[in-house]
This record gives sequence, structure tokens and C-alpha cells, in this order.
Amino acid sequence: MKRLEIKAVMTIREAYSQASSFLKEQQIQDAAICAEILLQHVLGWSRTQFFLAMEEPFPAAHLKQWREMVERKAAGEPVQYITGEQDFFGLTLQVSDAVLIPRPETELLVEEILREGSRLYPQGAPLLADIGTGSGAIPVSLLHARPDWRAAACDLSAEALKVAQGNARRCGVEERIAFYGGDLLQPCIDRGLAIDILVSNPPYIPAGDAPGLQPEVSDYEPHLALFGGDDGLDLYRRLCGQIPMLAKQPKLVGLEVGIYQAGAVADMLRAAGDWSEIRFVKDLAGIDRHVLAIGAVD
Repeated sequence: MKRLEIKAVMTIREAYSQASSFLKEQQIQDAAICAEILLQHVLGWSRTQFFLAMEEPFPAAHLKQWREMVERKAAGEPVQYITGEQDFFGLTLQVSDAVLIPRPETELLVEEILREGSRLYPQGAPLLADIGTGSGAIPVSLLHARPDWRAAACDLSAEALKVAQGNARRCGVEERIAFYGGDLLQPCIDRGLAIDILVSNPPYIPAGDAPGLQPEVSDYEPHLALFGGDDGLDLYRRLCGQIPMLAKQPKLVGLEVGIYQAGAVADMLRAAGDWSEIRFVKDLAGIDRHVLAIGAVD
């Protein structure tokens, strides 16, 4: 790969323009946005500070780090892994290559869980279980928004759990989240946890779709968090098969799904429990992205 040639003396604007052009030459999507995010990160500035200081000299002390970050992006690495951060539901979360980068569509799931959970438990303190928690984006954002809620966050990856614990500390909710290593719902079953709200964004990409993924996804994000078997539904089958093994049936289940998977997952939930309603939530592209199963209100 071509190296980024940078001048020893240049303005912030020149650094931004040069990096944008370099990334565009390397066929990087949204090259200008990537350059802006990386520049703000390396300088420790807000977006407002960045635009107000465009004509200031680029700090020489940051030149080496700046080149390394831009070249990592040019090689295809996601910006979020380079900066170690991703904004999600109004929070800035830490991410690493041990976890899936939280997506905007998952924020819609958080919104629905907050809405339905508050309706089902207007006076109580429900126990939430997030299965395959990854960065902890879902339980951390839910507990940040609802100070009386508690959560169990489960993941098969010990490295992912470390990231999730760090985000819980960072957002001030660590004391209300218990972290468990294990396969899907098994840690909750083993401990006899009475789960009120079950939520999960499991791996759902069919294995055969791997060659068609963008390189920055297939080459960098953890495959454990991406692929769900031949049809993408393996984890849903196993998860729904475990629901009857819980100490009680949750009153609310929210699952994120892949394209064309909502109907099949809804059928699995119908077989797994007794629900008053099962409905779909569309993402911004109009795709049925989340399946909600809702129990009766006491």
C-alpha cells in the first residue's frame, strides 16, 4: 500500500485535505468523514473545535500517530477500531476487535425495549438479560436510561466481557450489571435467574454470505459475532429452545434479526412460550429488523 506523505509543517486544514485525498485514492468509502473523525480523535478535539481551528498549525508531536491512523484506515480497518470508540444511544462506548461495532439499527431495539419495558414494569425494577452482549451497548444504554433496572450480560467471549465491563464502568452502571461467561442463556439457567426482559442481537449472517461482505466487516469484525450458520438462524433456534428452561418466562423478548428472518424467528418464539403479542419493528430502510414477544400484563 502507498504510504501517506505528510509535511513536517502544515495546517489542520492541509492535514485534513491530504488525508481525505489519500483515503479516496485507496477506495475508502466516506473518505472525508473518516479523515475528520480520525483528526478530531488524534487532536482530542470536538467537531466545533476542529472547524474553528482549521488554519492552526498541525501539532508536530502528533504527526507519527496521525500517519499510522490514516494508513490503518487506508488498509480497510474500521474507524471505530482505530479510535477505540463508537457513539451509541447518546453514549460514547469503547470498542475493540473483540466485539462487533454497535450499529444504529440496534438503537431502535433499545428504544422499543425501553418503551415496552416501562409499560410492563411501571413501578418495578425488572431484571434484564442481554445474550451475546459484546460491547455491552444494549444493557449499558438501557440501564443508563432506567436507573431502577438491573441486568445480566452474557457472552461466550471473555475478551468481549472485558470490553462490556469497561463500558459499564465508563457509563456509571457497573453496580447494576452482572457479567457471565457462557453459551447463550445457559449462565442464566444455571443460576436460576428470574429474567423479566430478554434481549439479544445474536450473529445472524448466513455463512454463505461471507464473500459478499464489505472487507472492513469480514476482515476485521469478530466472526463469532457475525455468522449464524448456514441460514443465519442457528443461534435463534438454540436461544428459543432455552427459553422454556428459564426460571420463568420473560414478559418481554426483543431480538434483532437479519433481512427476511423476522417471520422464522417469530415462529420460533411462538413455539417457545405463551405471548399476548408478537410484532416486528422496521429499521430506517423499512426492513423488519426486530422481533418483539410480549407477555400479558399482571
